[in-house]
Amino acid sequence: MSLIAAAPCPPAVPRSGIGGRVRDGVLDLRDRLLASPRFRRLAAAFPLTRGIARAETRALFDLCAGFVYSQVLAACVRLDLFRPLREAPRTAEEVAVLTGLPAEGAERLLKAAVALRLLDRRSGGRYGLGPLGAVVAADGGVAAMVAHHAALYRDLADPVALLRGNRGTALAEYWPYAGAEDVGSLAAERVADYSALMAASQPMVADEILAACRFDRFQALLDVGGGEGAFLEAVAARHPKLSLALFDVPAVAERARARLSARGVRAEVFAGDFRRDPIPAGFDAISLVRIAHDHDDATVFALFRTLRQALPPGGSLLLAEPLAGTKGAEPVGDAYFGLYLWAMGRGRPRTAEAYRLMLAEAGFDTVRERRTRIPLLVRVLEARAGRGFAHGSASVNHA
Repeated sequence: MSLIAAAPCPPAVPRSGIGGRVRDGVLDLRDRLLASPRFRRLAAAFPLTRGIARAETRALFDLCAGFVYSQVLAACVRLDLFRPLREAPRTAEEVAVLTGLPAEGAERLLKAAVALRLLDRRSGGRYGLGPLGAVVAADGGVAAMVAHHAALYRDLADPVALLRGNRGTALAEYWPYAGAEDVGSLAAERVADYSALMAASQPMVADEILAACRFDRFQALLDVGGGEGAFLEAVAARHPKLSLALFDVPAVAERARARLSARGVRAEVFAGDFRRDPIPAGFDAISLVRIAHDHDDATVFALFRTLRQALPPGGSLLLAEPLAGTKGAEPVGDAYFGLYLWAMGRGRPRTAEAYRLMLAEAGFDTVRERRTRIPLLVRVLEARAGRGFAHGSASVNHA
């Protein structure tokens, strides 16, 4: 039984000096108490700590069972179960026919999905969408991400081997630019899958960015690493007078030209490798949407310097991605993205403070966070280009 929250809570103090030693002492006491079977029994029985004990036990069990839960969701997506249930509730027998599962297998899946709030029981022994299943059914990007995670699960089959640095991972194969020395030479078929995935999952991220930032302040926006142009498509729908452009590797840029043209979005498309080629100038705003954390520190810092050179004084860089250390979503950064990016072969989750320091060194004067409605999904830092390249200081302000 895990009773972490039933033990004394360590104070939020600095980790060095006297404050750090006090905190370490409290943590040592907590660990000794949790190691005691007698303490765990008392905490589980005492009315004021009983609820905490049960919650912590559930949390520990969920850590053990999390892979099973994710596979229930994966099975629902692979079987395309949410689509017919969105049309109308179905009985277990009907689901068995639709999915090709044996009757008992269908029933096990349905009950598991109900327990995970993916489905709900309806009258007449039927099953319909639950609150989480309704979201997956309505958003093709979520389903695409779930299906894509099969590659991550293969890499995590032996997490110790993965952490020891064994490469040749499924994710590295899926994201070919992660290990390519010359991304400009990637063939069209090598970029198709990941480009389509990013385009499918972009709308939910774009909505958050557009709600957090005022794009009517800008004259011209360049989306670096813009993929097939899904973000620019969302920007164009709300700000039709804004001049738009996209920069990505040649094979992806071709896909962007085709998509944007087919959807009537007027945008200039530039092909190149931001690690080697200059970034086009003439834009007072540049966006990086889910790009920086895919790359190592040296690459990101060099990119920030290049973008600073491309921006005019006072121009804005909009850095949008999930950040490590996000309050209420701490596991997303260092647990999920930490392991995901390690399997991918490059990149790391970073905090807002880490980006602030990198941006300041790259010549940006100020960095402000533009608050999003769902920070777990994406957070936005806006960095203003300074008037010189002298190293200075910057601060993250909340606006």
